[in-house]
Amino acid sequence: MRKRKGSIRLHREKRLPKYLKIIDFIKGKISTGEWPIGSKIPSQRDLAQAFEVNRSTVIAALEELTADGLIEGKLGMGTVVVNNTWTLLATTPPPDWSEYVRSGLHKPSMTSVQEINKREFQADLIQLSKGELSPDMFPVDTMKQVMERVTRNLSGFGYEEPRGYLPLRQAVSDYVGRQGITASPSSVLIVSGALQALQLISVGLLHRGSTVFLEQPSYLNSLHVFQSGGMELAGLPMDRQGMIAQAIYARRKEEHGAILYTNPCFHNPTGILMTEKRRLELLRVCEEERLPIIEDDIYRELWTKEPPPLPLKARDKHGTVLYIGSLSKTLTPGLRIGWVVGPEPVIERLADIKMQTDYGVSSLSQRVAEEWLASGLYERHVHKVREQLITRRAAAIRALTKHMSELATWEVPDGGFFIWLKMNGKLSTMELFTAAKRRGILLNPGNIYGETKEGYVRLSYGYASIADFESGIERLGQIVRDHR
Repeated sequence: MRKRKGSIRLHREKRLPKYLKIIDFIKGKISTGEWPIGSKIPSQRDLAQAFEVNRSTVIAALEELTADGLIEGKLGMGTVVVNNTWTLLATTPPPDWSEYVRSGLHKPSMTSVQEINKREFQADLIQLSKGELSPDMFPVDTMKQVMERVTRNLSGFGYEEPRGYLPLRQAVSDYVGRQGITASPSSVLIVSGALQALQLISVGLLHRGSTVFLEQPSYLNSLHVFQSGGMELAGLPMDRQGMIAQAIYARRKEEHGAILYTNPCFHNPTGILMTEKRRLELLRVCEEERLPIIEDDIYRELWTKEPPPLPLKARDKHGTVLYIGSLSKTLTPGLRIGWVVGPEPVIERLADIKMQTDYGVSSLSQRVAEEWLASGLYERHVHKVREQLITRRAAAIRALTKHMSELATWEVPDGGFFIWLKMNGKLSTMELFTAAKRRGILLNPGNIYGETKEGYVRLSYGYASIADFESGIERLGQIVRDHR
């Protein structure tokens, strides 16, 4: 029988009964320590699919392993490993790694987020929500030329200074200067993407038990970067102009707020662009309340009508704002290059924490990034990206109008690549997520962003091909009709 993609490879005699193959496979995983005591084994459905058998065959195998004392069904946990061949013989069992996993400082992602992260690399799924640019937009030839120039001038290099490669910090200083931000290289820290910037801030600047104010919904709700440091997230309402600044006053009285996080340009997941008026108001309120701001501006360059209003940081006269930028959403996530711009004492503190964490970003990646920014190639590249996103957005809106106009509502974003889709009527987002997977579609449900109302989905027209996006939206429309 021809194996489906993703099925488990078997190395035993083909004539072995199928249930014994499953037993042999699971015993192998347990005996080698790949599945230590406390590990949850795959579900009956997953095992049946992997071995291309029906569930009765899987059940027979699991019953025999249970009788052998190797596995056990536990309420609320599924089937877990409770012994291995050594513990059945020894009086002192080995460590239960599941206890260490549960007691680790960093909180695990939500189950649905873990599922999305795992399946984002499956080529057989249409990625309707993936938050990055399509590989088709990656400038392969230009990157080869940049790499060639960098390696041609390469000499021996080791660790960079804590804040990052000085020529890159100068290039970032010049680049953000064109966005209206005055920052010397000493006010710039190079990081491994925007997420590391948030991790450094949570570890190096915030106190356990403090509150992070943010838009509701927000990308941060899909992460545990702040909660793992013992902090609470407090959502602030949004309208079409962005975060409602006046809401800070009331929440400030209720919460011990330490900092405010905002994603003002083409917000993730809603796609909203914060207006000039709202930015000024937000900055004024935060200055009044002495509330520091993290401005996550990684989508700024992806405008499609006209450039966005100036960053909050460009208006910051009191060192209120920490500004985060990145190449991950505009050039490639593979370089792992981002930056933080802020007051020098804060940057020095974050640089010290970063050196304790990883001793600096890859020297080669920093040199490649410097070449892109300093040569003007980056700005020419994002101009081409914007042109392609305009085409993709138009195709996405046509597909939604054709297949979802009676089923959902949405706003057309002015940039970025996200559409915040709201299903009409009552519909469980997680049921939709599960049904979509069965139909070959991967969606990001709204609840992972802290959205409490059902029926929201984040779509992205940046990754899937135009043809795949329309096919996925057509299937999504059929799924919604079936569920109603």
